Amino acid sequence: MGKKFRIATGGIHHETNSFSPVGTGFEDFRRIHGNVILSERFPHFSSERLELIPTFYAEAISSGLVDKNAYLRLKETLLKQIQELLPLDGVHLDLHGAMEVEDIGDAEGDLAKAVRKILGEEVLISVSLDLHGNISPTLVDSVNILTAYRTAPHRDFEETRLRALSLLSDALEKQLRPVSALVKPPILLAGESAVTEREPTRSLYARLEEIDQVHGIMNSSLLVGCAWTDSNYTSTSIIVVAESDKNLAHQQAAMFAREVWAQRFNFDYGVESASVDEAIQRAMNAPEQPVFLSDSGDNVTAGAAGKRTLFLERLIEFKVQNALLAGLNDPVAVGKCVAAGTGAEVELTFGGESGENMPTTPLVLTGRVSGITIGKDLGGSDPTIAVVEFGNITAIICCDNRPFIDRETIAATGVDPMNKKLVVVKQGYLFPDLMDNAPRAIMALSPGSTDLDLKRLKYKNLSRPIFPLDTEVEFA
Repeated sequence: MGKKFRIATGGIHHETNSFSPVGTGFEDFRRIHGNVILSERFPHFSSERLELIPTFYAEAISSGLVDKNAYLRLKETLLKQIQELLPLDGVHLDLHGAMEVEDIGDAEGDLAKAVRKILGEEVLISVSLDLHGNISPTLVDSVNILTAYRTAPHRDFEETRLRALSLLSDALEKQLRPVSALVKPPILLAGESAVTEREPTRSLYARLEEIDQVHGIMNSSLLVGCAWTDSNYTSTSIIVVAESDKNLAHQQAAMFAREVWAQRFNFDYGVESASVDEAIQRAMNAPEQPVFLSDSGDNVTAGAAGKRTLFLERLIEFKVQNALLAGLNDPVAVGKCVAAGTGAEVELTFGGESGENMPTTPLVLTGRVSGITIGKDLGGSDPTIAVVEFGNITAIICCDNRPFIDRETIAATGVDPMNKKLVVVKQGYLFPDLMDNAPRAIMALSPGSTDLDLKRLKYKNLSRPIFPLDTEVEFA
């Protein structure tokens, strides 16, 4: 066995919601180094040809614009560790694709360009991406290989990272210098309109496997994009990686882009949906239990603040019995609950904040604190969580916009969601565990910074014209 190829791995990962009033600072990023990266990000990695060397990885819960100084500190740490490992045969960057930084914009393009400057032109760079990334030409031009998730809701996190390494290994072994082509159909899609288990998205993603089999092609990706990132590059993206022929890569990307464009009128939610009030009424009258309702306009998994109280107000107005609101971001309320202690009655004031898409009328409620627990630290500075009973409505209140995407995370607070009649989660589509175990699910079309009615959002940087915001859009 010959000498292994030396590959450094690291990255900075954030999905930015430009419409969220809650920015993202340095302390919001969870930062890991060394072998922790291998155990968490690559638990099943094994290779006879690659020596995978961990550097630095940072990730934060999806939220608002990333502070410029925070990004520059993270970037400097990653670049320094890569620099210290030289010489290298390759670098793997684990990125999202929709990180926007104040005064910089496209973070992934900026970071990849900086890594390329350190490595020079000969060292190969492979990138793994979220399919909700908004891809810039700078990113594609700065690296050799890009590959993205093929499932939404996401089930192939590690599989995609391993594929990025496998493609890199193949290129090194065969002494290839891969080239990538990017084509961007001007389509603006909310993620809930492009779930990979439903048509037309399912068939489009199946086409990627066919493109991958074309002689001379290494990999292909379809990126839905993140509609709530207000950037010049927000749209769908097609990326095709060829062994050496850029014209072949572009030919395949353009052909597939026309197929995606032809389906632009056919993307829809594909799940039961309704207004907030109608969703609550259907759930109350449903024979199934529990019924999961998605507060899609305050979807924390797509960067919303998680502070909107509309659902709590309406649950109270409808006098709903045995309901759970899993996740309301209010650190002041949590502090009052902690001070009062378990079993105490507390008067809590929610909302009233100013800012885009935020409620302006405060909601004052009296409830009983039924539990104080320590939640999973996903990057927030204070993981304390309070559980409060407002009559027959249970609310899980957090110090940040943490997501409750599975039964285990909810149950860790001391509440069993499966024993409730109605469960509200601040998501769009349900994540796999809830989707697979929900007897019934309804997506409520609520307002907010992740509004599914994209025409209600005030874009400033989006490249226009773009479908469906504009009536006359041509694509060639």
